[in-house]
Amino acid sequence: MHSASSSSDPRYPGSGLSDAELAARIARGAGEILLGVRHGELLTARHLGDVGDTMAQAWIAAVLARHRPADAVLSEEAADVGDRATADRVWIIDPLDGTRQFAAGSDEWAVHVALTENGKVTQAAVSLPARGQVFRSDTVAPADGPLTGRLATSRYASYEVSWVSRELGLRPVLIGSAGAKAMAVVSGEADAYVHAGGQYEWDNCAPVGVALAAGLHCSRLDGTPIVYNQPYPYMPDFVICRGELREQMLASLAEIW
Repeated sequence: MHSASSSSDPRYPGSGLSDAELAARIARGAGEILLGVRHGELLTARHLGDVGDTMAQAWIAAVLARHRPADAVLSEEAADVGDRATADRVWIIDPLDGTRQFAAGSDEWAVHVALTENGKVTQAAVSLPARGQVFRSDTVAPADGPLTGRLATSRYASYEVSWVSRELGLRPVLIGSAGAKAMAVVSGEADAYVHAGGQYEWDNCAPVGVALAAGLHCSRLDGTPIVYNQPYPYMPDFVICRGELREQMLASLAEIW
């Protein structure tokens, strides 16, 4: 997974940053802003989440407008431009993945930054700011440690998650945001993340990009490839899992999906 450096591209005069480096710097920078928003517990609960969403979005939008003015952007916190789905290069952003966890003081929230080209992720970065971690598609280590027998899940597990847990003998482990769950698989803390409750592209695009770069299996629950930058960016289901579990996982899901 790679994309050529854009430092000499006439569309981006003076940027000097490759797509990979820009994605990583945005993910880290937005995370630092969000940590600042939490400073001193001066804001709490809904106010904290609202301010975090707004400030991270404003900063990311300004950075992309400065460094990639010719590219389209799809973000959870911004209006979806009508011709975005026809663009070749689209940044898919979640400025604050896991607003509820962020507002509650948890460390299980993330910033997602991904570049897609013709529907595929070419560069991605996911930061877990409260843990001081940034996962980059261009530098992530292969996910090749021993299997843990753990399945990353949300508070309310779907039927599909319960089915996979039982059929594959995976122990459900509650983890906060989508990015935190996906990075648990990337880092070897869990073996799989199955989602069937509906998401949008910004919820999983960057996590899937990093996971693919780490050699993990990523697909829709029926095994078909994930394609991004759709006209309606709803992503109802997907699975991220260790390659060793791919056949068992898809066979198990095929029984109910």
